[in-house]
Amino acid sequence: MALSKIDAANFLTGTIPQGNVANASLSAVTALPAGVGGKVLQVVTTAQSTEQSSSSTSFISCNTSVDITPSSTSNKILITVSGTGRQNNDGDTSIYTIFRDSTNLQANANEGFSQLSTIGATRHKGAISINFLDTPSSTSEITYSLYMRSVSGGTVRSSLAGSTTTITAYEIAG
Repeated sequence: MALSKIDAANFLTGTIPQGNVANASLSAVTALPAGVGGKVLQVVTTAQSTEQSSSSTSFISCNTSVDITPSSTSNKILITVSGTGRQNNDGDTSIYTIFRDSTNLQANANEGFSQLSTIGATRHKGAISINFLDTPSSTSEITYSLYMRSVSGGTVRSSLAGSTTTITAYEIAG
């Protein structure tokens, strides 16, 4: 059997028929087909390095927030929070959550997305780590804020001295 040589450089030349691609050439493609989402459209971040503390059993602001204006009501907003918190009292728990404007995004209004508990220690320092995908259905400016509270009235803290808490909002195409 004889072997044939294929000229690969010229083998793949030509034009794709119009019916096979949304636009006639790849350089002319301006949009993805309907139903394709997930593209990150904008990213906004804020960092807080001033320590916040409270003994409140109701949620109070950690003074860490970010403002974002979605470009479409079908888009989603991914919120991420990364920082350090502390609970000062033995047997108490600090709870951290995200508010969209004045609404706690945690389904149970008394709970949060992240918590630190002390069991057998007088202080407990740990990571505040939250990831939440929101569907605000809005094109108005939205403020996402980190809030905290104590379960039993002990002192809770965020953005501990020497550390930074960041909150980031990603607009995701719907």
